[in-house]
Amino acid sequence: MKITIYLICIILFAGACTKDLLKQQPTTELGANSFWKTEADATYALMGAYADIRPLFDRDYYFDGQGEYFRTRGTSTTSGNLQKGDAYNNGDYNPSGYGDNFDKMYQYLYGGVNRANYVIENVTKMLPHASATSLPELERIIGEARLLRGMVYFRLISMWGDVPYIGHVIYNNSEVAGLTRIPIGQVKDSALADFTYAFDKLPVKAAEAGRASKAAALSFRGKLQLYWACWNQFGWPELDKFVPDGAAATLAYRAAAEDFGHVINDYGLVLFRNGEPGECDVLGKADKLPNYYYLFTPVANGDPEMIMAFTHGGTGTNQGEELMRDVAGRSHEGSQCWVSPRYEIADRYQSIITGDFAPKLIPMNPSIAGARTTLNSAVNPRSYADRDYRMKSSIMWDYEMSVGMISLKSTGWVPFIYKTWNQAVTLEGVNYTTYNTDGCNSGYVLRKFLRNYAGQGRSDGNYNYPVMRLADVYLMYAEATNAVNGPQADAILLLNKIRHRGNLPPLNADKTASREAFFSAIEQERIIELFGEGQRSFDLRRWRAIERVWNPPYGNGVWRIDTYGAQMSRYFQNSSEREYQQCYIFKIPPGERDRNPNLTQNTPWL
Repeated sequence: MKITIYLICIILFAGACTKDLLKQQPTTELGANSFWKTEADATYALMGAYADIRPLFDRDYYFDGQGEYFRTRGTSTTSGNLQKGDAYNNGDYNPSGYGDNFDKMYQYLYGGVNRANYVIENVTKMLPHASATSLPELERIIGEARLLRGMVYFRLISMWGDVPYIGHVIYNNSEVAGLTRIPIGQVKDSALADFTYAFDKLPVKAAEAGRASKAAALSFRGKLQLYWACWNQFGWPELDKFVPDGAAATLAYRAAAEDFGHVINDYGLVLFRNGEPGECDVLGKADKLPNYYYLFTPVANGDPEMIMAFTHGGTGTNQGEELMRDVAGRSHEGSQCWVSPRYEIADRYQSIITGDFAPKLIPMNPSIAGARTTLNSAVNPRSYADRDYRMKSSIMWDYEMSVGMISLKSTGWVPFIYKTWNQAVTLEGVNYTTYNTDGCNSGYVLRKFLRNYAGQGRSDGNYNYPVMRLADVYLMYAEATNAVNGPQADAILLLNKIRHRGNLPPLNADKTASREAFFSAIEQERIIELFGEGQRSFDLRRWRAIERVWNPPYGNGVWRIDTYGAQMSRYFQNSSEREYQQCYIFKIPPGERDRNPNLTQNTPWL
């Protein structure tokens, strides 16, 4: 059974193998009689677990391609090195037809389970012999490993529903050869227990970069309860034998809100730079970028908003993040633009004058006379004036600038002008070479995650990638309280805090007049605030919102276009109900079922 390769291969030291970490036998593993003696041993093993589990979450922006505003044209190849994100490779990140292509993610997630179990099991054996001073630290290490295990199981059930549950180290194939899928509720309860143990044992604030705290454990526990509430409220018909329960939904919403409330109120956490918008340069300039932009650069490493973030080593460590390579183009260290904004995201950025949506952009080919100056034309830079500061921070449109860089040196400002890749251009009397990024097909490229300084290669970033942010907790708290009690004053205040970082005015009264109106306002903020962070597709599934976004089955489908008005991709054309169902739940990998006939298949994939 292929899964066993990932389950029984345990690597004691982080970085012991440089390729296929969970596919190889360890080369530097020590016997138990030589290890597991001191706090340092336990801590070193925990760091290995962090290193192995980090690549299961630190490129979640790919998942945004399954939504409507973010294009993923593939995944950057990483030479089979799990440290660089193998779990994401070969996945399908289009809005439709994606549920059958995540065999690697499934396998590596179970590798993460076994890695966490390895730490939990061996450090637990150390407890009876620990000194009074060592005991709290060892329990903390177990708490962190259980937090990581809970995160992995949360991801597994979010994608596949019922999954096998393994709570101990697997050493031979026979232990897993006949595994069956456990009902999602039981797996959920086990993950909640992991988060609860972690909350009890973790410090209020971790002194070390990248290590978890009580707030992280509460945030993930709250998030899992929020998802459980949604599955019970909106249903999950594709998950065989799951019976939605409205009472369970209400209880879970309340439990989620309670956890989020403690995170918000008990730990002194604040938004990055106190949630102030900062400065926003004039159109076409980027010397002064809003604070939201810097939240996604190493400037924000260690900031209180980052409730939990996975650290990266930077240049020369083989532990760098891949953000530049994925979000940028050739003009930026030969990057490949694997991900980019879709045209439709621009209309979601609201006016800082009215606090509501601006008139819709009009796609126009710039070859048409007046296209560059027509009011609301998508190729007229003035059409993007006075918008949410998060727009300038997140995307670039025609004539927006970024810093080019080659061979670790700056090449100066490069203007983005759609379809003019690497061409000479003169703007206001200054000569430039345009941004070379043929990976874009919408008329926009990302600024979010794009470094504005030279000195690091495309895969050598040292940004601590967030897997839980305070802004997300604000939004989840608002969603949970609204589901039970409708719009609440404290939740409205939290949304307005998030809007303030975009220099938007507070919500208009009509946005908080009802539960439905406030939910729409929450969804709007989730789209903008969490854009490109891997949340949208999971939101669409837990809300049963795919048909709302893409129209019902058997329709003409929905085109994605570019700023010129060209039709680029059509999704859900004549799609059957079964094809929609296959977007709500993922296919159990056939290879796993071939090796283990006890693994049943999710109904839409039979």
